[in-house]
Amino acid sequence: MRTAFFDTFSGASGDMIVGALLDAGLPLDVLRRELDKLDLSGYELSAERVSRGVIAATKFTVHVHRHTDDDGHHHPHRNLRDITTLIEAADLSDSVKSRARRVFVRLAEAEAAVHGTTIDEIHFHEVGAVDSIVDIVGAAVGLDELDIGRVVSGPLRFGSGTVQCRHGLLPLPAPATVRLAEGFATEHTGVEGELTTPTGAAILTALAERFGTPPPMRLDGSGFGAGSADRAERPNVLRLLVGTECGEPAADRVAVLEANIDDTSAEVIAHTAEALFEAGALDVFTVPIQMKKSRPGTLLSVIARPADRAALESVIFRQTTTFGIRRREDARSKLDRRTVEVELDGETVRVKLGLLDGEVITVSPEYEDCARVGRASGRPLREVYAAAVAAAELA
Repeated sequence: MRTAFFDTFSGASGDMIVGALLDAGLPLDVLRRELDKLDLSGYELSAERVSRGVIAATKFTVHVHRHTDDDGHHHPHRNLRDITTLIEAADLSDSVKSRARRVFVRLAEAEAAVHGTTIDEIHFHEVGAVDSIVDIVGAAVGLDELDIGRVVSGPLRFGSGTVQCRHGLLPLPAPATVRLAEGFATEHTGVEGELTTPTGAAILTALAERFGTPPPMRLDGSGFGAGSADRAERPNVLRLLVGTECGEPAADRVAVLEANIDDTSAEVIAHTAEALFEAGALDVFTVPIQMKKSRPGTLLSVIARPADRAALESVIFRQTTTFGIRRREDARSKLDRRTVEVELDGETVRVKLGLLDGEVITVSPEYEDCARVGRASGRPLREVYAAAVAAAELA
């Protein structure tokens, strides 16, 4: 599996993450092309080579045209729905949309907690500005273009002092950054200034499957993204390592959410499962159970990334009648995964391969693709599956 490890020895911000992706091989013109798909104007992009200490790095900058409205604000305040609508309307890949949505949900949860409101009511300021939207969607585009299947991060590193923002003078690390960091590895460095920004913390906590040391991998490339400040204590850069994992099966931790439900219809349960997948669940399944007073019920189980737990709990509470959700974190071992495309009856079918130590041991065609071929050709689904497996083994 292609893995990206973000070495956060000097913190992380949205522009540093995008800069590191550009330095590792993301073409700037491709980034521009994909960001142009957003209904977003009033900005220009640039990337230049700079030095931070003794390290050469790529400085990514979003130049925003500072036009103000009648209230003196530079840009309209956007809430979570405004931003998700903007993303969904764009002709971006599903993986880019999914990653960008997850980051913004994380930010909405953090901002809402800091300001004492809900994710539906929170209006983004710095976070909802053009440059932050470009940073977040740009990071998702970069991971997609570099074919990154897994993200791992070093600890979130904090500086000290204060930062001036729209809300006034705030202590460092910023309150939203602290909220985003809850449950993740952190380190206070003693360096003066902001090392990890809310946008950087949101991207890493939403997308990284694990925090710690880099996994064993064959290194394919690397890059450095530069921050704006040039500090004497340590080079203000974010290092990115890109490679293919090897050795033991990949391991991570997943959140497991469970709820016993006895007064919700099957149709609502099915709708809830769809909403959970849309919100980022890795898997959703149900089991019939016997509850109090011999009532038949349903055990709803969700497997998810730990960073998505709160958003998925919100879906369960809103969509079902449960009053409580059990939650835990489990360790998980995973096969390395690769997808190949084969052609059957003039149609493209995606086939997922599971590898252990480089050996393919599991072959799984995508159901929707096989069903499409079966409907078009009239062939039984099991026959299409067998043909897809055979074609993938020869690919």
